[in-house]
Amino acid sequence: MTGQKFGTGASSDLAIHWHGIDWARCYREVRRLQARIVKATQDGKRGKVKALQWLLTHSFSGKALAVRRVTENQGKRTPGVDGITWSTPKSRLEAVSSLKRRGYQPRPLRRIYIPKADGTKMRPLGIPCMVDRAQQALYLLALEPVAETEADPNSYGFRVSRSAADAIEQCFIALGRPECARWILEADIRSCFDEISHDWLVAHIPMDKAILLRWLKAGYLHNHVFHATEAGTPQGGIISPTLMNMTLDGLERMLLSKFRKHVRDASKVNLIRYADDFIITGATKDVLVNEVRPMVEQFLAQRGLSLSPGKTRITHIDEGFNFLGMNVRKYGGKLLIKPARKSIQRFLRKLRGVVKGSAALRQDLLIRVLNPLIRGWANYHSHVVAKQIFSAVGHAIWQCLWRWARRRHPNKGARWVQRKYFWTVGAQRWVFGTTTGKTLSTGKPELLTLYDIASTPIRRHRKIQAVANPFDPQWESYFEARLGNIMADSLKGRTRLIRLWLAQDRACPVCCQMITKSSGWRLFHEIRKIDGGTDAVGNLKMLHPDCHRNARALRHSVVEPAYSL
Repeated sequence: MTGQKFGTGASSDLAIHWHGIDWARCYREVRRLQARIVKATQDGKRGKVKALQWLLTHSFSGKALAVRRVTENQGKRTPGVDGITWSTPKSRLEAVSSLKRRGYQPRPLRRIYIPKADGTKMRPLGIPCMVDRAQQALYLLALEPVAETEADPNSYGFRVSRSAADAIEQCFIALGRPECARWILEADIRSCFDEISHDWLVAHIPMDKAILLRWLKAGYLHNHVFHATEAGTPQGGIISPTLMNMTLDGLERMLLSKFRKHVRDASKVNLIRYADDFIITGATKDVLVNEVRPMVEQFLAQRGLSLSPGKTRITHIDEGFNFLGMNVRKYGGKLLIKPARKSIQRFLRKLRGVVKGSAALRQDLLIRVLNPLIRGWANYHSHVVAKQIFSAVGHAIWQCLWRWARRRHPNKGARWVQRKYFWTVGAQRWVFGTTTGKTLSTGKPELLTLYDIASTPIRRHRKIQAVANPFDPQWESYFEARLGNIMADSLKGRTRLIRLWLAQDRACPVCCQMITKSSGWRLFHEIRKIDGGTDAVGNLKMLHPDCHRNARALRHSVVEPAYSL
């Protein structure tokens, strides 16, 4: 199939159709402005930062990317109090032109409650209207470069290219050696999102003050009753995690300014933070009780926050502590990080609930529901000491599925149930699986099996460099190499996909942005199968999921662009 190059049918600032927007140009323009904001922030030129932020938030490219983000994420079908969603290309393009500062007034949030991880309490969640989400996404494009430049080095939550695995690896670095700190302050901030001082945010967050104040004072509706908001930033807002991070940034620098005056630090104070959860290490209990904790409490009080007395405690490394679903503890002087008991129990409770509620579900559908659940939990813990735990969890999963199968056939014997639901695959017996029809290549039935959690490889995570900034051009090659290695690991054993990915220079031909494990991908056929196309590499392109939808909508030929970012 031939056709014009995808995405160049119209200039991005004169686009007449949503699918005609030149996304590569939009990303390039926004990226250029973000890099300039980083440079101005590093030079301390606050006035220039403000001017560049104004340019970005008033640009077509910034507005288009903001609308794209809120209409192609998981909450795209969830409306706010006005009940409006932008589900059509026409409504999305109209939304781009509607994002204006003058006359903008955010609507109250729609308040819902979701259960917390422990299942005993409910977490308040505020859902903004689509236009408010898009405005937040737009201003976040301008605020995030400043936040990343000024962030604490060992802050890992809700930040670009950082993860919980980085925080756990930093725990190993700070606690693993014999001469490392042996006491840990486990800090818990009471209702962090709900109690941040509005006055502090308006005074210290480098963005449009009027817009920020309108968001903070928008209030929320619950059971058709309006409630004013005098403090906090709503959980559910796109910009809220960044505001929370910027509120807590500076805590590490404050501690290091006192305790790291010399190369040899006898206090051994280190902070590791993931969003509002953090730990602080110390050489002695007295250092943490008499010096560190008062400094933390004073820092938080300036921002309207406080530590939770019941959940904040000081622990010895030999007793161990839980952090981000992991248990960190020394056994005979050797530090081992394992999945926490609560995390295991929570996962198995959720899985058993899914299986129990699927008594009438077909086996293949049940496997497709369980596989992402099992694989996701296993991948999260695949960089710690988890091999034995994976085997134990695998056995618990087998027991759960065996009970599910026996309940479906109470009048059948165990051997009959085994032959119907379990297979022998290579050297593995009792593999939960079923056939799902014939494959096009061999004409033989395809066997769909449950993911074997015990086969998950354990690989040490390579921690991100603490000072790396994804918006700084100086770090661009570092992040490309890092994301490329992660992507290559995820494609191990899939030679054709690796060859295709490398042939595209690891980038999506539509938007020219890098294809990574976190971004995901879809395969696009240049010539459709219905028109005689094949699965040969020459007929395939690897696209981002959103770009894949755009390409299918237009059915344009997706060719390599004539320029590169």
